[in-house]
Amino acid sequence: MIALGNRLPAMWDDPATRKDHRKALLRCLIEKVVMCRCARDKAEVRIVWRGGATTELCVTLPVNAVAALPRHLEMVERICTLAHEGMHDGEIARILTQEGYHSPWVADKVLPVTVQRIRLKHRFKVRPRQTRWPAVTDRLTVIQLATRLGIPAKWIYVQIKRGSILTTREPSGRFLFPDNATALQAVCSLRNHRVANIDLREDHHEK
Repeated sequence: MIALGNRLPAMWDDPATRKDHRKALLRCLIEKVVMCRCARDKAEVRIVWRGGATTELCVTLPVNAVAALPRHLEMVERICTLAHEGMHDGEIARILTQEGYHSPWVADKVLPVTVQRIRLKHRFKVRPRQTRWPAVTDRLTVIQLATRLGIPAKWIYVQIKRGSILTTREPSGRFLFPDNATALQAVCSLRNHRVANIDLREDHHEK
């Protein structure tokens, strides 16, 4: 038994150890388990090990509804407050998880779907996400250019990486293209293999 105890951590963490083997190990080591439900989502557990040692802990249990959670009114109010401030479901879920809340059917976190259901029940709509960069007059981003021409954005990025397309790049990393017929036709020509490369940089055309 002592030898098994010394090897137990390595055996338990070994990916090759199957679940049924882990259960068998526990049956060899545990005399009995006593559980007492102390709240709707909590239980006090007392493990009696072979040899007389005991371990006591409190575990979180799944419940069947948000209303069954002890702090559900607080959680609903918090979700409504954050939704009113314009936060999205995933962001709210992360904040509530950090604050110690959890969804009914999981014990360690708040799921975005829980936030969504409560938000919709209280008629809070999701505000449109703010774009990462502001729009630039007479310029197109990679996504806008791809949408305008009906071509994959990935293809444009590949051509930029290869040097087949030279264009303006902001310090932030965003690529911008002139929003005019000449630039659009040049990209189409490259796409159709009529030219090997194109230069759409502003300073290039100014020269």
